[in-house]
Amino acid sequence: MPGPWKDARGVTVTTTPTIEGRPIQDYLGIVTGEVIVGANLFRDLFANIRDIVGGRSGSYERILRDAREQAIEELQAEAATRGGNAVVGVDLDYEVIGDTGSMLMVSASGTAVKI
Repeated sequence: MPGPWKDARGVTVTTTPTIEGRPIQDYLGIVTGEVIVGANLFRDLFANIRDIVGGRSGSYERILRDAREQAIEELQAEAATRGGNAVVGVDLDYEVIGDTGSMLMVSASGTAVKI
C-alpha cells in the first residue's frame, strides 16, 4: 500500500508510525480486523487451476486481495468507533489455520489515533 489511503469515513491507514505533517493528538489503542477464507474457496481454486498464467493464479490473488481489503475496512471501522481518524503502524499477517490447514486468516492490526 504506497502511502496512506482513506476509506469512506475518512480514516487514513498507513504502515508508517506517523503521517508526515499531521501530528498525532491522541492515541486510542490497538485496533484489528480479521477475515477468514474457508476451505470451499481453496477447493474451487485448485479445481480451476487452469486460471494459472505464468505461475500466478488470478482467482487466488483476487481472493487474497478481497480478504486483505475487508480486514483493513474492519480496522478502519473500529478506529472510527473509537473516535480516530487514522490508523498508524499497520501490519498485515496471513496465517493458515484449521486442523487440516484448510483456512486462511488475514489480519490487520495497528494503532488508532486522532490526527
